[in-house]
Amino acid sequence: DVSGRFVTDPVRRGLVLDCPVPAPDDAGCLHRFIVEFGRRALRRPLSLDEIERLTALGTLFATSEGDFWEGVDVVLRVFLQHPEFIYRVERGTPTSEPGVFRLDDYEVATRLSYFLWGTTPDDELLDMAHAGLLTQEGYIRQIAADMVADPRALDRTDRFHAMWMGYWALPHDPDLTAAMRLETRRLIEEVVFIEQSSWLDVFTMDGTWIDDDLAAHYDLQPPGSAEPQWVRYDGTTRQGILSHGSFLSVAGKFGDTSPTQRGKLIRTRLMCQPVAPPPPDVNVDEPPEDPDSDCKYDDYAAHRAVGTSCKNCHDALDPVGFGLENYDQAGVYREYDNGHPECVIDGDGDVDGATFNGPSGLADLLIETDTLSQCVVQQMYRFAMGHEPDTVDQPLVQALSQKFPASGHRFDQLMLDLVSDPSFQYRREEAP
Repeated sequence: DVSGRFVTDPVRRGLVLDCPVPAPDDAGCLHRFIVEFGRRALRRPLSLDEIERLTALGTLFATSEGDFWEGVDVVLRVFLQHPEFIYRVERGTPTSEPGVFRLDDYEVATRLSYFLWGTTPDDELLDMAHAGLLTQEGYIRQIAADMVADPRALDRTDRFHAMWMGYWALPHDPDLTAAMRLETRRLIEEVVFIEQSSWLDVFTMDGTWIDDDLAAHYDLQPPGSAEPQWVRYDGTTRQGILSHGSFLSVAGKFGDTSPTQRGKLIRTRLMCQPVAPPPPDVNVDEPPEDPDSDCKYDDYAAHRAVGTSCKNCHDALDPVGFGLENYDQAGVYREYDNGHPECVIDGDGDVDGATFNGPSGLADLLIETDTLSQCVVQQMYRFAMGHEPDTVDQPLVQALSQKFPASGHRFDQLMLDLVSDPSFQYRREEAP
């Protein structure tokens, strides 16, 4: 289907191959398509054998059908089904250390491009790989710095935060979802790319970029614009990304916020603390209920009752989630439980004995304990390398954790520190 749409569209064809009305047997034009597009598709130069075989295949179909584009069609189908197009294959060259392989320039270019841009290397980056620049000492950081300055790096950084913090997909109508996602993207863009300030500002900003509709949703002062403008959080417990509707929309359950799920989200995503699954005999789809009260706090207190199998986990999760309970699943402030004005919400939370109130209190606590700074380094490593850091990876993760505050917590510098470390250019064989 993709190939068919390409070869029948002159505009698309012109973007990929510039040949003036090629004849069916125009081997030169077909050869150029195979060499140029093949390098883009497989993210490496094709071998002479590959070029010869594909040229022969394309010529056979073009001449038999009397149409040059029939030849392109079959060659393109080969590329689109090629394992190296569908998968990111990393082979590398064996080193003196068993199970460790040094990646070549094209493999490094691919790893770098998918990490910083989320897509295949462009022609310029492939040209640098051809020149051997990516494995020369001192070059990769400057190349990566230029890539971070590209708009595609904002898309990728926005995606990292959205996947990490869980708000990539939201349970709202398309307009509200788009407004919330734009609000958070704008915050990340300002901190990481425009101001290039401390990444912790993402969690401490005393205002946000919203339009009139989202301001009305949050009950904040409208900026008088249909485009996002800066609006301060004066007189609220809002602060930074933890008060955004995007983040507060995550981890709901039973048609409302879930202190347990929010607590788990914060423990696992923002604090990098593993949370054990519930016992197999516990029905997690049964909402907690106190027969003597309609208040959510009392309902969830049953989880934490002495002698229950749920106590230990819920003691660690629920108090964290209750600190955000003043904000509903759409990020709207409320003073009491939905439909129950008698159930007043105080917004007090607790993390391992340290108390806080609301998003601002939680953000300050996570920053003060350095939990957030340490965790984002681990999360970014997982995002870049595709696996949980193990004992072999820990020295690098620890080194990045030390460089991060030394850089003023610059997120762009954290990305550059990772890709410029020598280990970025190696792969390890996975254990059986």
